[in-house]
Amino acid sequence: MVEGAKATGTDRIELYTEAFAKQYAIGEKEEAIAPYIAAAQKAVELGLGINAGHDLDLHNLKYFAQHIPGLLEVSIGHALICDAIYLGLENTVQLYKRCLK
Repeated sequence: MVEGAKATGTDRIELYTEAFAKQYAIGEKEEAIAPYIAAAQKAVELGLGINAGHDLDLHNLKYFAQHIPGLLEVSIGHALICDAIYLGLENTVQLYKRCLK
């Protein structure tokens, strides 16, 4: 699919991370991240930027970001707002930013 995206002339892809999040939650980190690493490596090879999103949160974001080469942007709005209800918006934003360093 990454090669197909490149063929359309796009300059960026988004990795849909629901499957990663579900597998990560049951303790299968390596198995969860493997197909995303392969897709990201192909995207980098083809000169595509990489976004990711869906079910990324404070529990799995750091691991995901550390393993995906070329990751430029993540969509974490839903989880961020849910966490902010309990932790406060400013604190939550800082916690998410730390996951991406």
